[in-house]
Amino acid sequence: MRMSRRLATGAAALALVMSACGPGGGSKPTIKIGSDGFNESQVVAEMYAQVLEAAGYKVERNLGLGPRTVTAPALESGQIDLKPEYIGSGTAHYDPAKASPDPATTAAALQEILMTKGGGITVFAYSPGQDYDAFAVRPDTAAEFSLANMSDLAAVQDELTWGLPPECDINPVCRGALEDTYGITWPPNNLEPLAACDVPIAEAIDGGAIDIAELCSTQAAIAQFGFVLLKDDQGTNPSQNLAPLVRDDFLAKLSESDRSAFRKLLDDVSAKLTTEALREINIALNVDQKDVPEAAHEFLVANGLLSS
Repeated sequence: MRMSRRLATGAAALALVMSACGPGGGSKPTIKIGSDGFNESQVVAEMYAQVLEAAGYKVERNLGLGPRTVTAPALESGQIDLKPEYIGSGTAHYDPAKASPDPATTAAALQEILMTKGGGITVFAYSPGQDYDAFAVRPDTAAEFSLANMSDLAAVQDELTWGLPPECDINPVCRGALEDTYGITWPPNNLEPLAACDVPIAEAIDGGAIDIAELCSTQAAIAQFGFVLLKDDQGTNPSQNLAPLVRDDFLAKLSESDRSAFRKLLDDVSAKLTTEALREINIALNVDQKDVPEAAHEFLVANGLLSS
C-alpha cells in the first residue's frame, strides 16, 4: 500500500528527528556537572560547563555540593555525571594505601577503583599542576614554636589553636596524616572547624583566631598574608593533580566521534591547569573578588579554549 505524499513527508521528518536524537545525531545529551564545596573545585567544574555549552551540550550545574563524602556518592549514584577530582584525595577516599606521590600511578589506581563504582566511571587526563593539602602558620607562630616541618608540631600541639575542615575527621589525607604519621592527638584540644581552602579560614589565621590551618597549596592567601607552609617531611601528601571523572553511562550516550571530541574538550582544559594557573585563578577569585563564572570564562578565553 502506498502512503500519501503528506504522510510520507511526515514520516521522513519524524525519522530525521529520531535520527538526530540518537547516537551520532546532531543533538547532544544534557550533562549534570558537580563539584566539591570550595572555590577552586567550583571554578574548574565551571570551566568544564562552559566549554561543553560552547560545543552544544546542555549543562545542569550542581556546583558546591559539599565535601567528597557528598560528591563521590553523587557521582556514583548518577546525581551528577561529571566532577573535577584531585586524584590523590579521590584515591585515598576509597583506599589510602593506593594514593601515591606519582600522578600516573595514582590516576591508574583511581581508575581501577572507579571501574567498579556506579556502573563504571572514567578518569580523564590529569592536569600538570596540582594543589595539595598544606598546613600553614603565621611567621610569628613559626618563629615562636620553631616550626618548619610537620614533625615539629606534636611537641607543641596543645599550645596551638587548630583550624581544620569538619571532614578532616574521616579524611585519611588530613586526620590520617596528622594522627598516624605526625603523632597529633585526635582531635586537637583547641580546634575550630572551618572549611578548608576558603577565605574565612585564611582570615582566621591572619587575624590570630587560630594558629595553624589546613589550606590548599595554591590558595592566594598564602602569598597575600605571608603564611609559612610547613614541610610535609614524612611525605604523606599524594599527588593532587586534577582530572575530570565522568560516568560511563553518560559516555555511552555519545557516538564514537562525539565521545572523542567530548574527551578532547575536557583534556584541553586539564592541559592548561598548571600549578601557577591554579594560583592565578585563586587570586582572581579571592583577591580580585571575581565570581566563579567570570573567573572561569576569563581563564578559558586567555588560554584559547573559548573564542570570547
